[in-house]
Amino acid sequence: MALQRKIIHIDMDAFFAAVEQRDFPEYQGKPLIVGGDPDKRSVVATCSYEARAFGVRSAMPSSKAYKLCPQAIVVKPRFEAYKETSQIIRSIFSQYTDLVEPLSLDEAYLDLTQNSLFAGSATLIARDIKEKILMRTQLTASAGVSYNKFLAKIASDMNKPDGITVITPEQGEAFISGLPIGKFYGVGKATEVKMKSLGIYQGADLKKLSLQQCRDYFGKSAEYYYDICRGIDKRPVVSHRQRKSLGSETTFEKDLDAIGDMVKSLKLLAADVAESLSREDLNGYTVTLKVKYDNFEQITRSKTLSIAIKEATDLLAVVEALLIKTEVNNRKVRLLGISVSNFCSLQSEQNRPMIQRDLF
Repeated sequence: MALQRKIIHIDMDAFFAAVEQRDFPEYQGKPLIVGGDPDKRSVVATCSYEARAFGVRSAMPSSKAYKLCPQAIVVKPRFEAYKETSQIIRSIFSQYTDLVEPLSLDEAYLDLTQNSLFAGSATLIARDIKEKILMRTQLTASAGVSYNKFLAKIASDMNKPDGITVITPEQGEAFISGLPIGKFYGVGKATEVKMKSLGIYQGADLKKLSLQQCRDYFGKSAEYYYDICRGIDKRPVVSHRQRKSLGSETTFEKDLDAIGDMVKSLKLLAADVAESLSREDLNGYTVTLKVKYDNFEQITRSKTLSIAIKEATDLLAVVEALLIKTEVNNRKVRLLGISVSNFCSLQSEQNRPMIQRDLF
């Protein structure tokens, strides 16, 4: 019989805003928004719990957030400060296990299955981690403890801020049966609408579908949904996640309608991506152009090349060709982005036989 896993999901509470309130005491107890200028087209990176009381949420347009809470203090992100604090937090995780899977600066999975600390109690370990984080950073974290990643992540969000929630193997399937489908990790807004149109409102409804029905409705995600509503999530905690893509994008203060202006922006983005590729020692075979029109409709166009590239001039040539395949001649553009994926390292590329480069 396989050993029952013990997974902890740690999620810092309003991380960026909490760092700001810690470093600048005058912000404490006040509604604080970390994000761009509300007079410009930017979004909320995160906000304090005082701002959340007014309905402000992450990823909300800054202009809307300011209307909901005009008395809020708005500050620009200080990513270096957040990274520095995140490194301290990760060093704490490493005291307990090598199996740490960071999801972002402020959250991570930990696998404590083989850990003997606190008599092997993942719950007591989670409490100890929270205490160490508070002592070292003066910040609070919430923890979810369960037997798989899906339930641990959901649990960490149930008792915020500074909470801890445990879902045992005996509780898992019943808990998921009553869970609203919109709370399922991996179910986006479009999928939620589709599921509700099929009469699926909570886990118990999803569980009524056969595997074939799931395949008919949800395609490649069928097995995940079929398993997860039964409390089954076999995904391991991966301590060294390989980067799958690297990119850069920009939202314009005013919508662009001139191709020349779009190309100028793409040139800057290509240079930014090329610099990042060089820093990461990567080449990529697939280049993707992202376009968001003025009505917020978003499309992507991709090209997979016969040889990996990293130079800004090559990236620009590819995305200019992809740009022609969009509707930018007839529609205004709000956002442009470039990303590269399907990586190989520079060293492995140098060892490949020389072939004629054919970008198109």
